[in-house]
Amino acid sequence: MRPWLADLLCCPRCPGEAPLSIDAGQREGDEIASGDLVCASCGGRFPVSGGVPRFVEASQDYCGNFGFQWRHWKTIQVDRLSGHRLSETRFLHDSDWDPDWLAGKVLLDCGCGAGRFADVAAGFGARVVACDLSQAVEACRDNTALRNGLVQPVQASLFQLPLRRGAFDGVFCMGVIQHTPDPQALMRQLIPFLKPGGRLAYNFYEADFWPWLQVPKYLLRLATRHLGTEANLALSKTLVTVLYPLTRRLARIPRIRILNHVIPICTVHDDSLSPEQRRIWTLLDTFDWYSPRYEKRQHHREVAALLREAGLVDVRARPGVVTAMRAGAL
Repeated sequence: MRPWLADLLCCPRCPGEAPLSIDAGQREGDEIASGDLVCASCGGRFPVSGGVPRFVEASQDYCGNFGFQWRHWKTIQVDRLSGHRLSETRFLHDSDWDPDWLAGKVLLDCGCGAGRFADVAAGFGARVVACDLSQAVEACRDNTALRNGLVQPVQASLFQLPLRRGAFDGVFCMGVIQHTPDPQALMRQLIPFLKPGGRLAYNFYEADFWPWLQVPKYLLRLATRHLGTEANLALSKTLVTVLYPLTRRLARIPRIRILNHVIPICTVHDDSLSPEQRRIWTLLDTFDWYSPRYEKRQHHREVAALLREAGLVDVRARPGVVTAMRAGAL
């Protein structure tokens, strides 16, 4: 655990942001590799293992599929490790944050997965607390280890973050909101972690007409969201093996490539990827379609209204993306 994180942590069980003291069992230089974080108020103890503070009980983890997913395919979406810039492009486009603004900022990555966006932000000089409910924090730790201590993974529920309110220059939650049990509650709950003048960026599955084209996917999800990881992985591999060559052919024909949205795999045909990377990314995204317990789409105008009602300003919305700012000077 990086020393700079200590000032941002507080007990998730206590009101009033009770501080946590460090009872370290093992240090590596100035970092805490293992030990406990202890609350003087309630006596709660929270372990640090592998350099990651952990605030999750087994009963809280409803997304073990993502823990498997991001450890199994942990590098494919990380630009620096896979030779593309797709994560950087998406991060900057969806957040609408200028790279120069990021330098020196303290950011909160809500649902970090394997750390694809945390790694991008750190590359521009931001310090990032990367939170995830699942064991994906292990992949995030490994993938961002070379960022000179700028990324600190934390295993915690986004509904019960062990962090001080008003501590972050920016909060982003990308590709996560739709997979939580209460998306609107989550979107409200993350706002207080912003400093006055802090920036917020959400992206999510848009509630639009695309599901009507993806009827085969949603028929399969009636069953797959109740299946285990291995069963979903086997199904995804079978679907991709059978259908991916067809989607490649359709992708080359502009007039009918829209048919790929009907085929029940999540195809990736970006030319900046190698053929093998495209196939792996397709398998990853197909598994990502079928394995989550929740998929709750949101309409961007409703998300924008929610943020305005919560007091945010400069709210900007487009399908699948809403950005905003907390009132006040940064």
